[in-house]
Amino acid sequence: MSTNQYDVLVLGAGASGLMTAYMAAQRGRKVLVVEKANKVGKKILMSGGGKCNFTNLYVEPSNFISHNPHFVISALTRYTNWDFIGLVCTYGIEYEERKHGQLFTLNGAKEILAMLLAECEKTGLVEIKTNCEVKAITALDDQGFQTATTLGYFETESVVIASGGLSIPTLGGSGIGYDIAKQFGHHVYPTRAGLVPFTFSDHFKEVTTKLSGNAVDATLSNELNSFTEALLFTHRGLSGPSSLQLSNYWDVGQSFKINFLPYLDVLEFLMQKKKSQPKVLLRTLFAEHLPKSVVAELQNLIWLEQAETAIGNLSDEKLQQIANRLQAFEVKPSGTEGYRTAEVTLGGVDTTEVSSKTMESKKQKGLYFVGEVLDVTGHLGGFNFQWAWSSAHAASQYV
Repeated sequence: MSTNQYDVLVLGAGASGLMTAYMAAQRGRKVLVVEKANKVGKKILMSGGGKCNFTNLYVEPSNFISHNPHFVISALTRYTNWDFIGLVCTYGIEYEERKHGQLFTLNGAKEILAMLLAECEKTGLVEIKTNCEVKAITALDDQGFQTATTLGYFETESVVIASGGLSIPTLGGSGIGYDIAKQFGHHVYPTRAGLVPFTFSDHFKEVTTKLSGNAVDATLSNELNSFTEALLFTHRGLSGPSSLQLSNYWDVGQSFKINFLPYLDVLEFLMQKKKSQPKVLLRTLFAEHLPKSVVAELQNLIWLEQAETAIGNLSDEKLQQIANRLQAFEVKPSGTEGYRTAEVTLGGVDTTEVSSKTMESKKQKGLYFVGEVLDVTGHLGGFNFQWAWSSAHAASQYV
């Protein structure tokens, strides 16, 4: 083979790209990985606050959003979270379990990246070129592809699109994978930012700004889903796991509800206090369960007229109203922070036109799609990494 001929070209040196590369090379395939950024694995390194939430103990198809929900089952079954945990253990990488089965490295995401690069190097068949931008991919008549890049032309039998989505453009997110998919006749679902904080422009924005830095456990819900996790107030709106999770099920113009006391039957609590502590003010009672600053803002929003009225002097009906508002407080974001801070991209390449067994295009022989470029988005908690590992493994066995 000449220096510009390889068996497989992988576009993108992120989680799914590096995984595809080393596993294909283990089958004796000569692989070239091209990455337009100056370094590989940038998104891996910043993930999970630099600790890399690399998978989850409880991976189910229901943890993924797709127009074609059954698509993920085959790949997730053939390369499971336990397979990846096994690889992590082989390298002696220490990790910890956090809530909801999330697994994080103890010593930083750099260990996961180093492991993937070590696996690539071990094969002796993976070459990685950074600062290498793809300009065009052409299918050759006899078979295979010619890929034009800023570092020259490369001919390969297979091309794997592992270019990720549009999220965090500063780390190299781009839409090239969608463009290539469309070039070869694929339908691409409209994309939008996922796992992203909410922004507000109404009076509630003043509330979130005042409370910036405060976090409470809350349930955020709409008709599609609900999540009970930490809710973080920011200068721009709402963040924290519960907000990020619900953002995947929200669109502009929609409202959702917040339950500020998800672990409490508020009405029952108030009725008991009315009997046992009739002279107490509501804010004093709620301060047992929420930060005082949060209680003060909720008082302004919900029971300002009753602020100085002892609970014993409030009607049962009024207490019912207050309880209802606290447990189903409706807000309407003006938008989200967008791709700038989004962890993932919703939408992408239509999976009905891709083999769930091999990740190969049904439109173009030799063209494969893995990871985030596909219309598959995981919940927060290591599921997007698991999809990267599983889809990469599926493709690597056939490229």
